Amino acid sequence: QVRLVESGGGLVQTGGSLTLSCTASGRDFGSHVIGWFRQAPGKEREFVALTSGNGGSTYADSVKGRFTISRDYAMNTMYLRMSNLRPDDTAVYYCAGDSRPWISWKEFNYWGQGTQVTVSS
Repeated sequence: QVRLVESGGGLVQTGGSLTLSCTASGRDFGSHVIGWFRQAPGKEREFVALTSGNGGSTYADSVKGRFTISRDYAMNTMYLRMSNLRPDDTAVYYCAGDSRPWISWKEFNYWGQGTQVTVSS
């Protein structure tokens, strides 16, 4: 059974930092495209950051320069380092991945349950 488990969410003040982790089990995600997505209350889920199997990364404009995605291939784990957090970063953050890099992230096969990030003003 393939599982993605997020951790590291919490409450932080504006300007603070958090690092989220996403650990995969049941499948080696080393060659997969994998990324972070978030959903704020009353809003649609949106793309945050993505990294391909070769290590290339892309970011949403809203997080460029503040968030960094990385992965530890040996640990089958992905991270999202978030700094200079703002109240509009408040959301449930999900990790997700797939072996098919050409598809839309909305079609990814594997999703975690999410971790809450709350940024207070």
